[in-house]
Amino acid sequence: MSIRALASELYRAQQKVHKLQDQLEVAGINKKDQIRRELKQAEVECNQLRRIIEAEKEPSPLRDSFKRHY
Repeated sequence: MSIRALASELYRAQQKVHKLQDQLEVAGINKKDQIRRELKQAEVECNQLRRIIEAEKEPSPLRDSFKRHY
């Protein structure tokens, strides 16, 4: 997946986190647990996407070695 597509996915995930945070602030007691679970999952997804993007941005020494030999 390209960095641009990953960045779009990250943006959507961040928007979901912000939306859930806003919902959590105004939610009733009985809905807060459900929203917290959804928020935790959304935060995990954001963190995974951030790590993937950072890994894609870092140059790999193996990529350079293949370019030199071929």
